[in-house]
Amino acid sequence: MPVNQDVIITCALTGAGDTVGRSPYVPVTPEQIAASAVEAAGAGAAVVHIHVREPETGAPSRDPRLYREVVERVRETGTDVVINLTAGMGGDLVIDPEAPLRQLPGTDLVSGLDRLPHVEELLPDICTLDCGSLNFGDGSNLYVSTPDMLRTGAKRIQELGVRPELEIFDTGQLWFAKQLLAEGLLDDPTVFQLCMGIPWGAPADPGVLQSMVNMLPRGAQWASFALGRMQMPWVAQSILLGGHVRVGLEDNLYLGKGVKATNGQLVERAVRITESLGSRVATPDEAREKLGLRPRA
Repeated sequence: MPVNQDVIITCALTGAGDTVGRSPYVPVTPEQIAASAVEAAGAGAAVVHIHVREPETGAPSRDPRLYREVVERVRETGTDVVINLTAGMGGDLVIDPEAPLRQLPGTDLVSGLDRLPHVEELLPDICTLDCGSLNFGDGSNLYVSTPDMLRTGAKRIQELGVRPELEIFDTGQLWFAKQLLAEGLLDDPTVFQLCMGIPWGAPADPGVLQSMVNMLPRGAQWASFALGRMQMPWVAQSILLGGHVRVGLEDNLYLGKGVKATNGQLVERAVRITESLGSRVATPDEAREKLGLRPRA
């Protein structure tokens, strides 16, 4: 697999993890998230991946009003950046291990269609589709995304004309994503995000990444990321295997040991790694062409 010469950098701005109290730079309010998107774009990110949080508490949210405010604020600045909205919220199931049919606090489990109202309203360039269920970390927290939910969600995203970014946390999920393609529920070019190092999915192991890349359908566009201190090594790893990259505070809070980062700084570091490998950073328009997106309005 040749080194990728034209690299799309995605910045995942805030995520849904319990990171707000761990860094002052994690954006929480729509104003902060939009400002962080503009900062990341200015540093070289062609794509921004957006979650929203409850402004008062920092808790993860799927409120369409919050997504609307973030997207409107970004667009009002005139910043040229590809908008990628998560559609993964609404899949959390926390069970009582002694009484598994009892749902515990932290559960937010809705249907595949009920994860999409903000996508239906805002019609972003990209939205995510998490391609399978997963034991999410230690304890009894599950992420639920069944084949029936995925077929329903993929069909609706296809009807909306939005490009799904297929979030792949393990090899079986990649297998099923290829099944969606075979069933006509995905359009070319398919766009994959290979998510590494999330307990208990695919480990951040170069051999595992290579195996997953070998499984991708012909013509697919793909990126990969890993968590924490592996974020920047994974920028190089992905480029060397022919892929694009993702950085940002959703996945890593640090520039180095004890040094907290902003999203812009993480993107700047990814730009330096990309260019040091002899590759160039793709512009938003080049990203749109590679990913099969609509031209900028």
